[in-house]
Amino acid sequence: MKLNHSSANSFSELIRYIHPWRNKAWFASICSILNKVFDIAPEVLIGVAVDLVVEKENSFVASLGFSSIESQVIFLGIVTFIIWALESSFEYIYSIQWRGLAQDVEHEIRVSAYDHAQRLGLSWHENQATGNITAVLNDDVNQLERFLNNGMNQIIQVFVSTICIGFIFFYISPIIATIAVLPVPIIFAVSFLFQKKLSPRYKKVRDKVGALNSSVFNNLLGIQTIKSFMSFKKEKKRISSLSQDYQNENISAISVSSAFTPVIRMGVLAGFLGTILIGSHMALSGTLAVGSYSVLVFLTQRFLWPFTTLGTLVDDFERSMASSKRIFDLLKTEDSIIEKADPEDIDSLKYDIHFNNISFSYSNSSALFNNFTMEIKYGSSIGIVGDTGSGKTTLAKLLLRLYDPDKGNIFIGGKNIASLSVQNLRSKIGIVSQDTFLFNASVRDNISYGNESCSMDEIILAAKQSQCDEFISSLSNGYDTLIGERGQRLSGGQRQRLAIARAIVRNPDILIFDEATSSVDNKTERLIQKSFFDLKKNRTMIIVAHRLSTIRNCDNIFVVKDSKIHESGTHDELMKNNLSFYAELWNIQTGKKL
Repeated sequence: MKLNHSSANSFSELIRYIHPWRNKAWFASICSILNKVFDIAPEVLIGVAVDLVVEKENSFVASLGFSSIESQVIFLGIVTFIIWALESSFEYIYSIQWRGLAQDVEHEIRVSAYDHAQRLGLSWHENQATGNITAVLNDDVNQLERFLNNGMNQIIQVFVSTICIGFIFFYISPIIATIAVLPVPIIFAVSFLFQKKLSPRYKKVRDKVGALNSSVFNNLLGIQTIKSFMSFKKEKKRISSLSQDYQNENISAISVSSAFTPVIRMGVLAGFLGTILIGSHMALSGTLAVGSYSVLVFLTQRFLWPFTTLGTLVDDFERSMASSKRIFDLLKTEDSIIEKADPEDIDSLKYDIHFNNISFSYSNSSALFNNFTMEIKYGSSIGIVGDTGSGKTTLAKLLLRLYDPDKGNIFIGGKNIASLSVQNLRSKIGIVSQDTFLFNASVRDNISYGNESCSMDEIILAAKQSQCDEFISSLSNGYDTLIGERGQRLSGGQRQRLAIARAIVRNPDILIFDEATSSVDNKTERLIQKSFFDLKKNRTMIIVAHRLSTIRNCDNIFVVKDSKIHESGTHDELMKNNLSFYAELWNIQTGKKL
């Protein structure tokens, strides 16, 4: 079966990937070969049995030293039993080995692909549909596992069957062998033609199922919105359309693959008829022994019939190679955040922070910053405000190296953060985002996430500082209460306070609040603001906010406008000039100006 370039590359990558399990793969392959050899043997034994009945004392078995008919029959029975036992034993062994290999590879490749995906830059994730990633990690990996379960064994056994039976054919009768083999080149040519047509079709199938999974996944995440807007019919129609696209691509592939077996059957029929007609003529004329003729008749079917399974084999192979390509394309995707070969580790981030001539833009977007400069003193609390889309949150992402600037550098204590280990940098920064994500685990586990070594006392202290200890104590199981997927059993404000506790318990050198109090009520916000004075001890605190009351008491406030620091100062300093942009925002929020 000749492979097209894409499938050949995917298959080569798969072979390289399973190299660590090469011993198991070789052992499984040997068992598959031996199983097929002993699987073919019964057809040969049928010919020997016919020869024994026809020739009696002059049979092939008699030439082995068994003179009486009874001893020949007993010998034939024992050999038959041994062959069937060995064939069954090797089938059991290769099944265990191939399935074990498939499970090993499935586990390793899923974990590796997931780990690689989670480490890729945020820009990659923001340009990917989550459902498509899950389709690769689940559907595509499962498809590959199914191929390793059965497909590899089938490929090996088709080749072994072809070689062994072909050898027996040419040994018994080169003329009949030639006739039986004639359809084989045609069968392989047809296989290649179908494989060439199937490969692009199955790539489209995998892409369509990725789009379908992505929409289903996103709809389930947004089920509250769907219910609120009563858009069931609209979403059903959209999912139905995507499912129909997937169905159409599958039907297109099936229409090609289904035609394969009938075409191959005609080639098998041609070879089988040739063996019967010519073989029977030779047997009747005495130029071919009856036992040999029996062997050829049975082996012709065993020789050619496996080729009818090439349709299924090609079908499974192409599906698997399409899946393999998506998996290996993911594994080969390079991280946009590139660490130096020998990144530095730093003991502390308790230094001044300098954004030095930063230029940055998101992909396919206009420049967000151009030669942006800002200095943050260690130990200070600073607020960052500005219009929506001015880049406030982006500054936090750049500091965390979730993105790298297009130009310019960010320094902490004179060290370029690009020279630091990403792990080392992020371990010393705590962040609370507006879009709070909590895990389907207990309150305790969610607070300690990112600092599993923290004690229960530290968890409780962080909960008190974030003003969530009170509501936690009212839960059915307190800190051991399960909060549901994405924390859905809690209110928005409760989820945000838990996220604050999660950041606090890490005891970071830099603490970033990105709209962290946007979902809490005014009373809770005031309580959290009081905690800020304790939280900012021995660390730098950066608060990104639309609600200016949150940052009113900061040591310094930076107003970002038109990709630069438009103005800065304390709240009182900025309010002295009623014409300042900050004063205008404050007056709007406090109702002094409409």
